[in-house]
Amino acid sequence: MARNKVQFQKGLSETEFNTAYGSEEQCHAALVEWRWPNGFECPDCGGTAHCVVPRGARKLFQCNACRKQTSVRAGTIFASSKLPLRLWFAAMYHLTQTKQGISSLELSRRLGITQNAAWKMKHKLKQVMLERNAKKRLKGKIQMDDAYLGGERSGPPGRGAEGKAPFVAAVETTKDGKPHKIILRRVPAFSKNALRKLASAALESGAEVVSDGLKCFAAVTEAGCKHTAIVTGSGPKAARTPAFKWVNTALGNIKAALVGTYRAVREKHAPRYLAEFEYRFNRRYDLGEMIPRLAFVAIRTAPMPYRLLKLADFQA
Repeated sequence: MARNKVQFQKGLSETEFNTAYGSEEQCHAALVEWRWPNGFECPDCGGTAHCVVPRGARKLFQCNACRKQTSVRAGTIFASSKLPLRLWFAAMYHLTQTKQGISSLELSRRLGITQNAAWKMKHKLKQVMLERNAKKRLKGKIQMDDAYLGGERSGPPGRGAEGKAPFVAAVETTKDGKPHKIILRRVPAFSKNALRKLASAALESGAEVVSDGLKCFAAVTEAGCKHTAIVTGSGPKAARTPAFKWVNTALGNIKAALVGTYRAVREKHAPRYLAEFEYRFNRRYDLGEMIPRLAFVAIRTAPMPYRLLKLADFQA
């Protein structure tokens, strides 16, 4: 049997990563190139003539026209961080090259920093992914299903259970029926209003959505999508329905990874955990390019102070 080209593709080895981004100077030079691909441009006056002012281990760019000083980190997700850029790049490496994800505790051990610092770093990078994902839409044939994040809790079972984070998974398939892209979006509830808003933001008009018999999914038609409902019932047999093969496979992989890597996910941070899996899945065709792509977006993402990072459901 032929191997799956995506699954068995060559990734970015640790040796290759260290060769490209192993020093602070290499990481700084890479960020400068990605932030100012056409050369330095002052964020205040737009001037290009400048000089570099060394300040300890960091470099400041001073505009010759307005004398404004700025760093490559200023105004980006890396702003105000005291951690070296090489540790940020190492964190991006682990987040993008590890299929199952990595916990903040494991990340702290690998980077040699505190668990709290690793958690903040990881969630800032997840926020970058979340904001980037919000700009993407699915089109064509789409499999859609409802799911929850969260363990067993006391109280009403099923959709009435407390302490669980409801979300919608949708998989765009190719003409030959293979999975192409995915969205994983937290919703306040499985209601027609929530599904209408999700479809308007994440699906192209004219998309052909197939879902189970949950009535709220019919609201995707209000966003210009076509909808087909297949009543499957419940239990293992329903999960094997061919029409939902890829969305059920994706949900199984995501839940297994979350349980194996994180054990538990706080409900208020669920959007970022879902964003991490969505981001990796949709860029799985070229693992080596994930770090440049994530860093390129990170330096175009506004700073995220801890007081905002810990808020419930803070999204783009």
